Amino acid sequence: MRVRRLKITNFRGVSQGSVDFSGHTLLVGGNNIGKSTVCEALDLVLGPERLFRRPVVDEHDFHCGRYLAADGIPIEIRIEAILVDLSEEATRRFGGHLRRWDDKAGTFIDEGDNGLAEADALGAVWALPLLFIGRYDREEDDFVGNTFFDHPTKEVDALDEESEIKLGQGRVPFTRAHKRLCGFVFLRTLRTGSRALSLQRGSLLDSVLKLGGAGAVEMWQDTLGRLQGLDPGIGEIEQLKQIRAEVRSRMGRFVNLAPGDNSTAFFASDLTREHLREVVRLFIAAQPGQHLVPFGRLGTGSINLLVFALLTFIAELKDKQSVIFAMEEPEIALPPHTQRRVTRFVLAEMGQSIVTSHSPYVIEQFDPSQIVILSRDEGGALTGQPIDAQAVKPKTYRTERRQFAEAILSRAVLVVEGSTEASLFPVASSIMEASLPADTYMHFDLAGVSVFDAGADNAVPRHGPIFSALGKLAFGFYDKPNAAFGQDSLEKLKSYTQVWESPEKGIENVLVKQMPIPVVRRFLDEVKDRSDYPPVGTYDPAASDADAAALAIKVLKARKGEAYGYAAMLIAQCQTAAELPATIREILEAIHKCLSAVPDDIAAPVPGDFGDLLE
Repeated sequence: MRVRRLKITNFRGVSQGSVDFSGHTLLVGGNNIGKSTVCEALDLVLGPERLFRRPVVDEHDFHCGRYLAADGIPIEIRIEAILVDLSEEATRRFGGHLRRWDDKAGTFIDEGDNGLAEADALGAVWALPLLFIGRYDREEDDFVGNTFFDHPTKEVDALDEESEIKLGQGRVPFTRAHKRLCGFVFLRTLRTGSRALSLQRGSLLDSVLKLGGAGAVEMWQDTLGRLQGLDPGIGEIEQLKQIRAEVRSRMGRFVNLAPGDNSTAFFASDLTREHLREVVRLFIAAQPGQHLVPFGRLGTGSINLLVFALLTFIAELKDKQSVIFAMEEPEIALPPHTQRRVTRFVLAEMGQSIVTSHSPYVIEQFDPSQIVILSRDEGGALTGQPIDAQAVKPKTYRTERRQFAEAILSRAVLVVEGSTEASLFPVASSIMEASLPADTYMHFDLAGVSVFDAGADNAVPRHGPIFSALGKLAFGFYDKPNAAFGQDSLEKLKSYTQVWESPEKGIENVLVKQMPIPVVRRFLDEVKDRSDYPPVGTYDPAASDADAAALAIKVLKARKGEAYGYAAMLIAQCQTAAELPATIREILEAIHKCLSAVPDDIAAPVPGDFGDLLE
């Protein structure tokens, strides 16, 4: 079973919008775009324990906090989900609520022009439409919400609660038992870890007890009996025994107590199930120590892995290949190798995984076809745009997987021809930031600009359509070619928001010729005594400016590339933005100007929209 489509109306920051899921899906986008909102919406529709929360929704779950219209009519939160690839048991159980679905067209068959005539066409499958409704109930002065089957056919069975009839307008509730059959599991970020590992209702440990057939009823009865029958009891501790006697003696003057010493006692809890759920804690001894401590005293990373371990246990109890597993920011408190391991496990073992992340180590585990880029406009309209598989070829993506992962997270991408250029631009951006007022320049890291190394001469043009397809503002900087670009390359260059051709052949010539000679001399003086200084001649401070410049070019060419970092060291000698090479400074200023015109939460424009700003 998997989620095929999710439609959201009036929930949190989303006024309306929908996201399609083709299978395993990675949701990416900037902060506050709506990634967590999508996961929470899925939990409202499918989470079997979500309705334990009271109230189910509150004021802040409504878009802009508006839950009443001007005329006092409640404004509803509506979350619609369509599930496909149903198991045999689910098909049998939900048969009266299923609809035929054209998976290729993404529509219900009975909504098409040919109606039910296409019900058995290739690509037609059974789908289960569900609907969560949440709103304010004026009579109860409270917020209510529930999930319902969303098939228009009426169900003959009576509903259990009149309030559910009223809320769902006659729809049949989709109960917790139904939701458990769907196998939805949601791992939030670890700010909820303390509850996840407790025995409170709806916690992970509680889910394990229910799914594992561990005899939860008998377990609670047995535990309460053992606590009550402790021998010796807690009250037999010498100090407590004395207090018991004092309490019994003094209360006996005013209250008719039961006879004997047992008219007062101390126990470890209230001896109720609910209190045990609150106070029982899992203890763990983690290496290198041997001492057991409550799980909450472990490191955040260990807690995260413990939560994940329990979720995998739940998944196995549910038949993991039928599990819909939503995971929010698995990178929190996890080192890169663990992020990769966790993500690979989820993709290999779960029926469908829906993941949000800001980590390139997580993102690189997904194929381009599995990545959906979320965006949201100022009015709260959410869109989910899958990566164009035709534009981003799998071979190209696999070759530069880490770089693509970082670029996917960025607002804009600067594509350069090699590692030398890739290493110097971040340093130049730091010089600009340090020497210019904050309102006139923003560093690449703050602006969300990723530098992409195209890796070869004349490779910049072919990346233009790729980053345009990703919805990114894309900029390109390439070396002066030996021969004019062909028509195909020229067409691809048009996909960039703006591109620059180097005024010189070789980045080394650009740097040295466009920098003040005192900067070049500072660079030579800095590197002349390094162990990796190349055998191209010794720097003499008394040399002429022309000789110093010529030597600097030789040094840079001999130590080309990011591994040596000589070009970046030359840029680092600049003390002000004015000392930077004019070409480098022009590129940085143009990118800043373009990004300043695009709000952070607005999707990147179609390439060319800012041509007038960059002229």
